[in-house]
Amino acid sequence: MTDQDGRQIHYDLWIDEALRSVMLRALRQVARFGLYDDHHFYISFRTDADNVVMPGYLRARHPGEMTIVLQHQYEDLSVDDEGFSVVLRFNGKPEQLYVPIARVTGFTDPSVNFGLQLCRDTGDVEELELDATADNAGHHTGNREAARSGEVIALDAFRKK
Repeated sequence: MTDQDGRQIHYDLWIDEALRSVMLRALRQVARFGLYDDHHFYISFRTDADNVVMPGYLRARHPGEMTIVLQHQYEDLSVDDEGFSVVLRFNGKPEQLYVPIARVTGFTDPSVNFGLQLCRDTGDVEELELDATADNAGHHTGNREAARSGEVIALDAFRKK
């Protein structure tokens, strides 16, 4: 986003934020009550971000993106507003991961045919949006921007069929 005057409406970012909150809500419920029936999650995330915490050998094996499965063998799932941590076993060895919500690229629960494809890593975009908001606090203008072509975001694109 290159808008420096804060007047752009970022529908795509807001939709992405809402979808991430759905995922956080599901993770919080599982952290509190556990998984039941056939529910299980596939979670894909960027591994090349500094704020992703994982063992170096896993990062080397998955240098850009990794998918984990929360089903039968996970421990200590905890969720906060910024992300989640979980202990998973790799080659029989327990390893703790911390994944910031901004680094998640996909979330699926195949048991109910539900999936979210999160199109962007929001880490840098959130900082830009916060800077634009702070710079323009209290500034409102009734002037419209010049006509621009819009981008349509279809929610169907985020639903697994």
